[in-house]
Amino acid sequence: MAWNSGGGGPWGGSGGGPPGGGGRPPGGSSGGPWGGRRRPQIPNPEQLLARIQAWLRGLLAGRLFGRGLPGAGLPGGDLAPRRLAAIGAALLVLAWLASGVYIVQPDEEGVVLRFGAFIGTTSPGLNYHLPWPIESVLLPAVTRINRIEIGYRSAPAAPSGTPPAAPQEVPAESLMLTGDQNIVDINFAVFWRIRNAEHYLFDIENPPASIKAVAESVMREVVGHNRIEPLLTTARFAIEIEVRRDMQTILDQYGAGVEITQVQLLKVDPPPEVISSFRDVQRAGADAARARNNAEAYRNDIVPRARGDASRLVAEAEATKAADIAKANGEAKRFLSVLAAYRAAKVITVNRLYIETMQDVLKHAHTVVLGGGSAQVLPLLPLSGTLAKPPPQPARPAPPPASAPAPKPAP
Repeated sequence: MAWNSGGGGPWGGSGGGPPGGGGRPPGGSSGGPWGGRRRPQIPNPEQLLARIQAWLRGLLAGRLFGRGLPGAGLPGGDLAPRRLAAIGAALLVLAWLASGVYIVQPDEEGVVLRFGAFIGTTSPGLNYHLPWPIESVLLPAVTRINRIEIGYRSAPAAPSGTPPAAPQEVPAESLMLTGDQNIVDINFAVFWRIRNAEHYLFDIENPPASIKAVAESVMREVVGHNRIEPLLTTARFAIEIEVRRDMQTILDQYGAGVEITQVQLLKVDPPPEVISSFRDVQRAGADAARARNNAEAYRNDIVPRARGDASRLVAEAEATKAADIAKANGEAKRFLSVLAAYRAAKVITVNRLYIETMQDVLKHAHTVVLGGGSAQVLPLLPLSGTLAKPPPQPARPAPPPASAPAPKPAP
């Protein structure tokens, strides 16, 4: 086999040859498909295909073996058995080289391994790696969202036209102890994706099982720090956020190379054995809350009204107080002015006071004027004004108890 003849095989070098032949193996200082560099470089797939096609044309034209194919109009005679073996070996080499071509799908990332060691990643599209056993490639789906179920297992998809089966409960995963020593039944799902393919593939063993163990552990810790009432009512969204954050922190410490996108609580209930009692307690709590709200509404209605009435009464009292004080001050000033006038002119002041007093008395009195010639006058009882109503009669004292007659004195 004249592997060192002109053309140098499909590698395009002057001293190349197949693996195991007389030429220098790949990675040498001369020849080979890597252009004679010290460090192997992966050629472009289009260039490699063009070199293989040129080498095949030379093989069929007889430039490699010096003779043509019989019956093809080419010079030469029958092929020797060694030439057939060479052609077979060349085809095997071509197939071996072509096995390094691979396609990375849009949702995947190529992870290239050289003798089992990670050397780099490739993007989606047509790519090439050195054939096995030199290099190999792994294709993890880095954009696909994966789901892990904890506390239950979804039933397989039912045939069309049939109702879906109920999920299967896993009590060993779903029953958890709360902070107030109650048991709660929790079903939840964890959604995750690959963030770093190298860490995901090589830094932890069985990543889905590790993610499930971390999720169950973190959920039990969070539930153990909360009472059962907020778990059943208002704290579900906060628990989802806290579990997702703690899971991401732990997995980053492990170097898992994954991202937790969502934690979804599907069911948070008491155990089936006591769920009716818990529902009664919840109804009683709802009734208590409703009664409390009604009381708050009544208080919000009556308290402002009472405060308004109190303010009004205080304002009226203040006004009466101010009026009485002003009236008293006026009366005192009037008295002082009368006293001053009396000291200046006693007779005049006394006469004036007498006249004013009589005017005030007669103005409110009921008078009857009789002529001088009336000898007999029928007494008239006025019925208007204060005389219309008889004055209240004082209560008569109780008669003294009857006593024995006093003894007559002796004559």
